[in-house]
Amino acid sequence: MFKNIPRGVWMLGFVSMFMDISSEMIHGVLPLFVVGTLGASATLLGLIEGIAEATAQISKLFSGVLSDKWKSRKGLALLGYGMATIVKPLFPLATSVTGVFIARFADRIGKGIRGAPRDAMVADMTAPALRGAAFGLRQSLDTIGAFVGPLIAVILIGLWAMDLRSVLWVACVPALIAVLVLAFGVEEPAPLINDNKRKAGFNLATAKNLGRPFWVVAALGAAVMLARFSEAFLVLRASNSGMTLAFVPLVMVVMSLVYSLSSYPAGVLSDRLGRGGLLATGLVCLILADVVLAYAPGPMMVMVGVAIWGLHMGLTQGILSTLVADSAPVDLRGTAYGVFALVSGVATLVASVVAGVVWDRAGEAPVFLIGAGFSVLALVLMALQRNSSHQ
Repeated sequence: MFKNIPRGVWMLGFVSMFMDISSEMIHGVLPLFVVGTLGASATLLGLIEGIAEATAQISKLFSGVLSDKWKSRKGLALLGYGMATIVKPLFPLATSVTGVFIARFADRIGKGIRGAPRDAMVADMTAPALRGAAFGLRQSLDTIGAFVGPLIAVILIGLWAMDLRSVLWVACVPALIAVLVLAFGVEEPAPLINDNKRKAGFNLATAKNLGRPFWVVAALGAAVMLARFSEAFLVLRASNSGMTLAFVPLVMVVMSLVYSLSSYPAGVLSDRLGRGGLLATGLVCLILADVVLAYAPGPMMVMVGVAIWGLHMGLTQGILSTLVADSAPVDLRGTAYGVFALVSGVATLVASVVAGVVWDRAGEAPVFLIGAGFSVLALVLMALQRNSSHQ
């Protein structure tokens, strides 16, 4: 199956991998840096993370629409990866929470600019019969970076006696490699012909042209994102469980390792067995992870919950991206990924802010139990939609 996946998908996967090594080195230590070194509260951390991630998702709307209007995706992707690389040094240079917020905000704008055009390129390069496998492979390579990054961070923290700023400086290097791989290793596919004479734009006509099947997928994605708040709270949960601070970034290593190992098999199975069952299984895994994390008595059980969380990510993230490609009109793919990201971004912002407030006022267990409740809601929405489509 690997040999049938286009070279361009592999290259985009490697681009994602190197950028994620950089981003997750930062993400793995940033909660400790913000709450520990800079003295911020969990509420403020949740607000920063929520705004940052929502910004990334909202930015995808504009880049997705523009990639459809201009019939060109690589240039926008290169702009996004380049911007994220340029602002990476702002993290180690930050001396206040405001500085971290500015760096995080600019970094996530870069992510938003590149996300929709990159996903649309994967869809453009791949035949429908291999679409799940292609998105699963790109997600797996992306997530390899997501566990290599924190692992490097853990090693450097140990070698450099908790010198977090130096770790943040090292994170700038793989980001530069990602930009070079994209610039010289990815050839943009030929632009798709618009036989329907539809024009992408920021208007109600475009929203209508996306069609009901796409909007059902978007609603489902929003429900999933409400259940899945920022992973920064996994790091905080580990730090509160009695785990040695130097090993806390291993949370992201464990989660991302399971995520990476499960993404590609999940994509292949979705091509063969359908998407719905695997997506529902992923939501059940999220419920189980939330319950374990809510009541975990120590570091070992926290790691078990984090691993199950990673399995949930592997079973859902690539499949949600594939469902967007399956449901959206071919000539509005970039727009569809942008709109999907916008809806998901708003849900992410709400979930992360609520998680931070609840954490400060009621403790950690209610945060994860609320997440489990939203997961149940997403499963109910899936069941209602399935029954509706069969009537």
